[in-house]
Amino acid sequence: MASIPLHYVDIRAFCYVTEDDKRVEDALRLFLPEEFEIQRAKSDGHYGDRILVLSARVESASGMRAVIDALGDLADEDFSRVVDELDERVTENCELFLTLDKQAAFNGRVELGDGITVRGKVEAYPAKKESAVENVEELLSEL
Repeated sequence: MASIPLHYVDIRAFCYVTEDDKRVEDALRLFLPEEFEIQRAKSDGHYGDRILVLSARVESASGMRAVIDALGDLADEDFSRVVDELDERVTENCELFLTLDKQAAFNGRVELGDGITVRGKVEAYPAKKESAVENVEELLSEL
């Protein structure tokens, strides 16, 4: 598959008051093309503590290729797990969801875990979950 069967990819992480926002941004940058802009939105937690939401939407084919290539660095067992769980990871709205380990990403590793949410809107014609799963399977088979 020469083209990327995605409309866009959203990457998001929360930066809590106990975390350094530069480190969280560095973790996100592991998955983004060089010099990509990261949006920042301030929010408040339940107890009034500051939460900074760092996010980026990648819409260009080359940018999405960079994100997908980074996901190719998952360990074999994690990669197999993603492939095996595609039916649960792709929604009826043709969205692929992954959660990745924020601390591992800061350290330059790609691992399944918590902290970074990756959501990709999958191209599927017709726009059905089954078609989206097939497209993601084909995309992942190239990695």
